[in-house]
Amino acid sequence: MKEFDLIIIGGGRATSLAKKAGKLGKKVALIEKDALGGTCPNRGCVPSKLLIGYAHAVRNVQEAHRHFIDATINHIDVEKIFKKTNDYIAKIDGIYEKKFNENVTVFRGTGSFVSNKVIEVNNELLTAQHIVIATGSRPVEAPHEKAWSSDDIFPLKHIPHSIAIVGSGFIAVELANFFDAIGIATKLLVRGDTLLSHEDETISAVFKEEFTKNVDVAFNTSIQQTRYENNQFELTLENTQGELLLHTCEVVLYATGRQSNSDTLNLANTTIELNDKSYIKRNAFFETTAKDVFVVGDAAGENMLQHAAAYEINHLGKYLYEDEKKALVFKYMPHAVFCEPEIASVGISEQAAKKSKMEYISTTTNWLASAKAESLRIKYPITKLIVNPYTYEILGCHMIGPESSTMIHQVLTVMHLNNDIRHLKEMLYIHPAVNEALLFASVECIKAIEKYKEAN
Repeated sequence: MKEFDLIIIGGGRATSLAKKAGKLGKKVALIEKDALGGTCPNRGCVPSKLLIGYAHAVRNVQEAHRHFIDATINHIDVEKIFKKTNDYIAKIDGIYEKKFNENVTVFRGTGSFVSNKVIEVNNELLTAQHIVIATGSRPVEAPHEKAWSSDDIFPLKHIPHSIAIVGSGFIAVELANFFDAIGIATKLLVRGDTLLSHEDETISAVFKEEFTKNVDVAFNTSIQQTRYENNQFELTLENTQGELLLHTCEVVLYATGRQSNSDTLNLANTTIELNDKSYIKRNAFFETTAKDVFVVGDAAGENMLQHAAAYEINHLGKYLYEDEKKALVFKYMPHAVFCEPEIASVGISEQAAKKSKMEYISTTTNWLASAKAESLRIKYPITKLIVNPYTYEILGCHMIGPESSTMIHQVLTVMHLNNDIRHLKEMLYIHPAVNEALLFASVECIKAIEKYKEAN
């Protein structure tokens, strides 16, 4: 039995906790069955955003006519695009391992519980004062053995000539946008009639209208039969009218959600409990139902975003090693969809506000009060604000337009420090920056609040 101060199962965001504990002189065991860094830098957000950068460049040329420029694309070197991305991925594991000092031992293998405080990896038994589960999540398994999940893209060894993507969430639309932009015949298959249904309904509607101008999307469509012969899929598609359509493509990629990795941990040997979706239960201090065993990130199934996992790991490090014994309560949880068009969102959607029957004011404003935004020569960008009419608290902010993920940080700052929409109105803005759209949005929202209060 090898004894440690800290055992971490999962070498993604939790590598920063291993590094911190090691620097403090703690003896750390870090267990990872794959490349260090986890999903984000190896198979998820980082390489996918590198690809989206190429898609963005293509779309700029394709849409140059908006600026009265006649431009054509003569060639897209798809091989080089993937080689550059694959080369980046190949360096990740080594970069992460170099972060650790001699106090951190990396075990390459799958860690599983023998009991609450004993972990087995590669036929070795480890124990520690504290154990952290940071095993993340994985894509829902594709129903056909030859089909891909999002994990099969990076590193990409085979570049298809055609692809069908199943799903309507952010992974599906981001990948569909990329493959379509670089010239790979792409079809997105969607069971319902919306894209990004978890977004505010106004934003989702605008996204659908703009996205489908570029990408071929089959709505209200499901796959009834899948055949794979001669390195090609033949899909029998059926729409809600019962019509059948044959579609052939080289690759089928399923992006239909993610699932827990808790089934790899042998939790039956412990007192650790799962919720009804097989994610690990925890309290406000990240502790599971086993004392001194903690869970962070996707493994808990609460805020399945990289920035949430990083924030949680940082907080847990303070809890364990800086004597900050306080619970983490997120004031808000922002997210973005890095696509064409781009979306950023924080807080409650209008459909959720209606469902909860809360009092609120909702306003939707375009960005055209900013000359810089006007220069983009696109009309769809909007900001939607949902605000408490009595406290002026921002309950939700939803944006669609170029660099929305950057612009929304101004709103996040206000929400974090002193959540009052009047701060957005009273700020000094650089003229005529795109952010002036937020000034106009806040002014209009405050006007709407004043009218509401007068009427009530």
